[in-house]
Amino acid sequence: MGFEECYQLGNVTKTHGLRGEVVLFLDVDNPQEYQELESVFIDLNGKLVPFFMESFHLQGDRAIVAFEEIESIEDASELIGRDLYLPLNRLPKLPKGKYYYHELPGLQVFDGDQLLGQVTQVYQMPNNNLLAVDHQSIEILIPLEEAIVHTVDIAAGKILCTLPDGLLDVYLDQKP
Repeated sequence: MGFEECYQLGNVTKTHGLRGEVVLFLDVDNPQEYQELESVFIDLNGKLVPFFMESFHLQGDRAIVAFEEIESIEDASELIGRDLYLPLNRLPKLPKGKYYYHELPGLQVFDGDQLLGQVTQVYQMPNNNLLAVDHQSIEILIPLEEAIVHTVDIAAGKILCTLPDGLLDVYLDQKP
């Protein structure tokens, strides 16, 4: 299993007790959806290694976990700071009209009837997420806000938006 087939669930924050338990931070909207979790992949030196759980106790967005074959604080210490992953097919189903950011690259972006280009990636910023769109071989950034991005239709491969006046000109004026 490769990173491109997975999503990051969270990470290991610290050890818990002396018998090899660890505390996981679950960086997800609804941690309760992961209460029945039996295994995760952990990034060990750029490789995803499966770890199976003996116990999992959810406490808000944290979980105290005992992994099979991790039986000492020394073994558990090796996992601190490591990222946790799950296969994409384990993502919770979203309500109609909602989407995951990994689904957006490749979609066509329209401003009204005008095709702007294709989404190349999503930049997740602290205050504002941005769609990177290839417009005539120029990367334009579109704020991923409801006031600008009106419809995301994954099945049709389209994003409908209304760009603020002058946004496209900012990028086109820089064209060599």
